[in-house]
Amino acid sequence: MLLGVLALTLVYLVGSIPFGLIVGKLRGVDVRRLGSGNIGATNVSRALGLRWAALVLFLDAAKGGLAVLAMGMLFSDHPAQDRWIALAMISAVSGHIYPIFLSFNGGKGVATTLGVTLVGCPPAALVGVAGYGLGLLLTRTSAVGSLAGVGLALLWLWLGPAPRAIAIAFTAISALILLHHRDNIRSLADRKK
Repeated sequence: MLLGVLALTLVYLVGSIPFGLIVGKLRGVDVRRLGSGNIGATNVSRALGLRWAALVLFLDAAKGGLAVLAMGMLFSDHPAQDRWIALAMISAVSGHIYPIFLSFNGGKGVATTLGVTLVGCPPAALVGVAGYGLGLLLTRTSAVGSLAGVGLALLWLWLGPAPRAIAIAFTAISALILLHHRDNIRSLADRKK
């Protein structure tokens, strides 16, 4: 149990690494002062361009994926391995959204969610990527793509053969992502009026 708590703490700390801010600083830009003020790949794209945004997307996904992969390996012989992986998924995404290194004010968690889901349930991640692409194609809005991807992945997890612990963890993560997209949702609603 103590090992699990220590591992989850480490996963949270890895999730807290603000790659968007780090990449921006290396380029001489504080991305929090530009565009939406977010440290994620979408705002990095506005501030620095697609190449740097792709790097941030990769790093944010990788930190989540590698942390969850390490947790799975640590508990590979444990009968509750799925539960530890599920807790690691939540911990990594929580780290990105509420990073200790930035006074608990981070990104929206979509790229890190992609990374943890690629490890926790790869088919759900692919469904999510397809949903994102479709949402972005139809609306040209990243927030819509993100919410569509998360929604479809969540649906797949509950209707498909995924372990219940992973589905429950993804539900909690989805709620966090929805909460942190509330301004985007309000903005989209205002446009429709």
